[in-house]
Amino acid sequence: MTDRPLAGRIAFVTGSGRGLGRAMADKLAALGADVAIHDRDAAQPAKYGEASGLDEVAREIGRHGGRVTAVLGTIGDPAAVDAMSRTIAAELGSVDILVNCAGGDIGAAGGKPEPNNALDVALEDIQAETTNNLIGTMLVTQAFVRPMRDRRSGCVVNIASAAAHMGHTPEVVYSTLKAAVVHYTRCLASELRPYGVRVNAVSPGPTKTARFQATRKTDPQKMRANGSLDRYAEPEEIADAVAFLAGPQARFVNGQILRVDGGLTLYPG
Repeated sequence: MTDRPLAGRIAFVTGSGRGLGRAMADKLAALGADVAIHDRDAAQPAKYGEASGLDEVAREIGRHGGRVTAVLGTIGDPAAVDAMSRTIAAELGSVDILVNCAGGDIGAAGGKPEPNNALDVALEDIQAETTNNLIGTMLVTQAFVRPMRDRRSGCVVNIASAAAHMGHTPEVVYSTLKAAVVHYTRCLASELRPYGVRVNAVSPGPTKTARFQATRKTDPQKMRANGSLDRYAEPEEIADAVAFLAGPQARFVNGQILRVDGGLTLYPG
């Protein structure tokens, strides 16, 4: 296998201004893909000190030698998604690899909902999280995967969560929506199977992104790489799984959910 197996491919990673999405976009670029990166606005990468802005992220990813373009907008807004699609097509071409990473446990006010349990979470937070995690994923998929279906080529990697595979509280709405993303992945994979378009998902466990460390009380023991799998993941470990599913070694892998959690969820479902 070449060390740049994605050369000539065009990838779009939503939510790639920072955190997991940025690691995924960087990995795909390192493997030869031209990459479109995305965030809600250009300042988002600075929120937790990961970059001065989206332009800096684009420059960093561009060091791999491929083309990089950046788009802005809310994935739950159909007009914004349409504008992203037009910009990427004009600047890079047709997307071959779609990674639906944007989302998160973010309520109407922009942070974690409070309260965040099943019986007390506010309706506006339920609606905001549904837009950010499920509706947005479906809108982006419709915009970018219809052309894949028409030309009978392409792949999708949806980002779910370990929380999708077990009862979880708090973060009940987020966990429920990520379970919906898992099932949407399987439904979409079935629909697109006759067209040769592969659809899979990655379910990360807790991962040491800047946002994770800034917004949670972390376990110091799990922050260290001490030979145990009972630890937090590095963003690059999640990105490696995405790259595998997007690459030629996974050419007959379809409709699968790859849990990258060190064995946190060790049961069927």
